[in-house]
Amino acid sequence: MSIATSTTNVYTEITPNPATRKFLVNKLLTNNSIDFPTKESAEKSHFARELFKFNFVTGVFFASNFVTVTKSETANWEDIEPILKEFVKGAVESELKILEKEEATANFEGTETEIKIQQILHDYVRPAVEQDGGAISYKSYNEGIVTVELRGSCSGCPSSTITLKSGIENLLKRMVPEVTEVVSEAL
Repeated sequence: MSIATSTTNVYTEITPNPATRKFLVNKLLTNNSIDFPTKESAEKSHFARELFKFNFVTGVFFASNFVTVTKSETANWEDIEPILKEFVKGAVESELKILEKEEATANFEGTETEIKIQQILHDYVRPAVEQDGGAISYKSYNEGIVTVELRGSCSGCPSSTITLKSGIENLLKRMVPEVTEVVSEAL
């Protein structure tokens, strides 16, 4: 008697950030986005700790059905992509934990304007940013200025300033007239 098991497929995508690559799987990995920008930050994630054992991995980011890996400057994607692809496949199949205990998704808080900004970021901006292997989170709103945090492949991406100003800032200004500017908090 054989038991049918589902095969894990791993696909890679190039991101706008040349130092990152997105590894997509055909399974849900997490309901949140979780960033591990350093080896030290990966303490609570078995999956991320194992990735950081590769000396060319300098950052790890998880969201829905993918993991974004940031590589060192000296590593070449042609050399390391097959290694990482195989590792991600094995880690997913062996159900390596991303977090020992997942936190619930945060509810929107603040003034009516702040809640509206957070909802727009969640509904319109987050899906687009995740497509590129990154994440955005709301930090604050003060006197017309929205502060966000960009993570994953968006962190350090050459085109993130254009995305921030041309895309996110224009969208928020159009949908929330009180917004005058969007800035990114440095990591």
